[in-house]
Amino acid sequence: MKKIIGVILAAVTAASLLLLPGCAQKTGAGADAGTINLYIWTEYLPQPVIDEFTKETGIKVNVSMYSDNEEMLSKVKSSSPGTYDIVVPSDYMVANMIQQGLLEKLDLSKIPNLSNIDPSYLKQSFDPANEYSVPYRGGVCELVVNKSVVTEDITSYTQLFDSEYANSIVALDDFRIIAGIVAMSLGYSANETDPAVLQKVGDRLMDLKGNIKILDSDSPKTSMINGEASIGLMWNAEASLAMKDNPDVKLVYPREGNTLFLDNLCIVKGSKNIDAAEKFLNYILDAKASAEISKVYPYLNPNTAAVALLGDDYKNDEAANIPSEIFAKGQYIENVDKAIDTYNDMWAKFTS
Repeated sequence: MKKIIGVILAAVTAASLLLLPGCAQKTGAGADAGTINLYIWTEYLPQPVIDEFTKETGIKVNVSMYSDNEEMLSKVKSSSPGTYDIVVPSDYMVANMIQQGLLEKLDLSKIPNLSNIDPSYLKQSFDPANEYSVPYRGGVCELVVNKSVVTEDITSYTQLFDSEYANSIVALDDFRIIAGIVAMSLGYSANETDPAVLQKVGDRLMDLKGNIKILDSDSPKTSMINGEASIGLMWNAEASLAMKDNPDVKLVYPREGNTLFLDNLCIVKGSKNIDAAEKFLNYILDAKASAEISKVYPYLNPNTAAVALLGDDYKNDEAANIPSEIFAKGQYIENVDKAIDTYNDMWAKFTS
């Protein structure tokens, strides 16, 4: 009987130890090692890459998606702390979120794969020390035309206002990008803040309204592929995919230049899973994982180690790999501070 009681007590003691912090067995790959909540742009991260991360680390990833920076900002600000662990804001929005205290400082020692990033994409003005962000994907808003329908040689944004193109354009549902393009068509900066200039931009934006058939930030390529639209203003990966599926769709680089973007991985202030979130950031910057993302969504990839693994299909894709001279001519969207209210007002009028 004493032997039986001894065995039972030993088993109970062992079970109790497992419940104490530091005494539990370590979770291996595939075990439940926690959960992170990722809030990311639509069609921006393939599910197999997420599945592989979970397989390797045991960390589960809940994914929700947004269509523009302002939608993401509004949702993060209105949600309780810890609702989201990781977000993927564009350049100017990183600066905005840092200013509002919405991002956690990163422990870069836990993100060694940051060394895979081309230095030219690091230490940008919106986060000079990369304290809050690491580069994910970049590119431009590209202009594409269906040459079987559009016979005119389009070389400028000004031609998009022609009544000939009434109800013909699919454009991003992104007020900073579209308003920026309209400003550029008038010879101004995409980041104007002068009230008098913004009045002109707002008036000119309304001139474009009759030519816009669809506003779509999620999958604007669809309208170009199926012929519903004959002109498109869309993200470069969307342009690349449209050109592959419809040979009549051709890329145009307007003389005014393009709006640029650099999207970044950031950890949200108040995250309850910072360690897991940093592991995710480091995994996404791994050369192999980053290359797999580019095979599905061919945006400009700032990860040089990943690009080295990609084939000629990606490297020769001008829509994905924007020529350096085009990129140099472009304009990043910047934080316009209080002028954002004017942009909001002009877009509300445009979309009403």
